[in-house]
Amino acid sequence: MPDAFSPPADLAERLGAIVGAGHVSAEPAARASMAEDIYARGAVPDLVVAPGSTDELARVVAATTSAGRAVVPRGGGMSYTAGFVSDRPGAVLLDLRRMDRVIAVNPVDMTVTVEAGATWASLREALRPHGLRTPFWGPLSGLSSTIGGGLSQLNAFFGAGIWGTTSESVTCLAVVLADGTVLRTGSAGTEGSTPFYRHYGPDLAGLFMGDCGALGVKAEITFRLIPEPAHEDWASFAFPSLAATAAACTAAGRSGLASEVCGFDPGLARIRMRRASLLADAKTLAAVVTSQKNLLAGIKEGAKMALAGRGFIEDGDWTLHLIAEGSSRAEVEAKMADLRALMREAGGSEIENTIPKAMRAAPFTPLNNVLGPDGQRWVPIHGIVPHSHGAACLAQIDGLFARLKPRFEAKQILTGYLLTTLATNGFLIEPVFFWPDARYRLHETTVEPSYLARLPTHPPDPDGAALVAEARAGILDIFQTHGATHFQIGRTYRYAATRAAPTLALLQAIKRGLDPHGLMNPGVLGL
Repeated sequence: MPDAFSPPADLAERLGAIVGAGHVSAEPAARASMAEDIYARGAVPDLVVAPGSTDELARVVAATTSAGRAVVPRGGGMSYTAGFVSDRPGAVLLDLRRMDRVIAVNPVDMTVTVEAGATWASLREALRPHGLRTPFWGPLSGLSSTIGGGLSQLNAFFGAGIWGTTSESVTCLAVVLADGTVLRTGSAGTEGSTPFYRHYGPDLAGLFMGDCGALGVKAEITFRLIPEPAHEDWASFAFPSLAATAAACTAAGRSGLASEVCGFDPGLARIRMRRASLLADAKTLAAVVTSQKNLLAGIKEGAKMALAGRGFIEDGDWTLHLIAEGSSRAEVEAKMADLRALMREAGGSEIENTIPKAMRAAPFTPLNNVLGPDGQRWVPIHGIVPHSHGAACLAQIDGLFARLKPRFEAKQILTGYLLTTLATNGFLIEPVFFWPDARYRLHETTVEPSYLARLPTHPPDPDGAALVAEARAGILDIFQTHGATHFQIGRTYRYAATRAAPTLALLQAIKRGLDPHGLMNPGVLGL
């Protein structure tokens, strides 16, 4: 950590005049902590700046790039692919969490506009009194993950089984470009109009979603709204094998019946059972009870969950968890009947629905899962493949894990899988790793203090970390053979390297046009 660092006073003063001196930090520890994500550390930025509005953000970006400094945007910090972990020294990191307002809820036009630093959890709370929701409504990390970060990286999970990823619920964006210009897309780009609709000519909003901040910094996001579904139900199934689970996941995804589909291998299911705030603790039970439509129904579901405890998954079983929602009880029951039939056809046997019930009752729980149950480091990697490739891709990754098993055991590396779906056409495979290694400051500021205090610490293990990196690279090779796509591209996934020549040429031309000096989060997307 460069304790003796002295940033350029003129730039710090200029930025302080825009956002207030208290929102510009050159303090070494603060800068170093902002150079970490869940998995990686990078070059420490020269300054950390926290703008409080779109106007302040635009002026900060203009002042920074005019000084020849790179701009690195950061939201909640939940990246694990170096999305904001730069290898370029001298950057100015934008901490966007002060820009956290829900600007406007419009129940008539069925839109909501938020600042980029708002969390998914805060958006959900703002919409709840109106009985409304965004179609996609957040990742599992929604307590800390920001909406701007979700659009830069893209997300899976809540609502994704029907509505797809984050960007598919967006109508319009306000984006700050490298020169400080504020660009408004869709209907918001029409003088005197409002951000009610995405499509008017070429879809400019799409350029800035999944870009990891390479093309601009998200400032304001408008989503379309839907009525909060009045009814939901949950079901869980056990399967004897990876192949059966993959087939069941594909069947559920293609059906378009489940708003969320979530599968675990036996090892990851056991690990999740051990983690705090997942199952039958008091907070989750209370959430299950209060989330039901009436107190009697809540007590009934809570009692079922408490009686099931944590012993309802047999050793060796893969599990798949499904959630259906709708405007009427009859609609939901019909969906669940069809889903149960599909699961039986795939060889599944129904088990207690504790996991999906808890997920829906308390969707955004404290992020204690950024460490393993014994204080291990944790990192996932993922790919999205077509349904026709899902089982084969999983089998190849499982083969890689089998070959590496003796080396994994020597370094106490545990692995697992999370499976989910995106609309009817995306099959997401997320292998995860746990290994004993020293944790970062980010882990210590993210995990609940009471939970962190119970976890052991581990010394640095560069050999174990190198083996995890080797395995992740091997998984990327497998994904590449299946034509996988990826969220959270950052500096990890091989985006630019795998683009066809015309595609890459267009992307580079857009980058040059919007960011001629290459100062917007340089290095992400492989640019």
